[in-house]
Amino acid sequence: MTSAIAVAVLVAGGIYLVLQRDLLRVILGFVLLGHAANLVLLAAGGTDRRQPPFISADGDPSGIADPLPQAFVLTAIVIAFAITVYLITLAGAPAKDDGSDDDATDGDRNAVGMPADAASRADPTEGAGESADDDPRGPDVADTGRGGAGAP
Repeated sequence: MTSAIAVAVLVAGGIYLVLQRDLLRVILGFVLLGHAANLVLLAAGGTDRRQPPFISADGDPSGIADPLPQAFVLTAIVIAFAITVYLITLAGAPAKDDGSDDDATDGDRNAVGMPADAASRADPTEGAGESADDDPRGPDVADTGRGGAGAP
């Protein structure tokens, strides 16, 4: 009966913490739920109703506690620890963001072949409606696009 109350308290506290907005509380909620699951497995194993795993002189192993729930609990502890470490790592990941909105490393601007500085200064309406005759450098330069007169 005592283990059932302890499991109920751990599950209630774990669910309450998982539903919170703070990430650390969510992690603690998962830890409490893991402890509740371990307690359920130990209570289901019947270790309180059986004897320690020592075979008596008569050789009857029926009264010995089953080691399988204890192995499950040991495995569950390792899994809960791994999940906790993973969640703490996820909680610390946003802290590495420096908070700047530096878009120079975006990659979208470099995908079109423009340097990052030229892309930020480029005017999309700059070349609309212009012809080669409007170029102050002359028609030869405007036609080639290479900057030299008479270049092929």
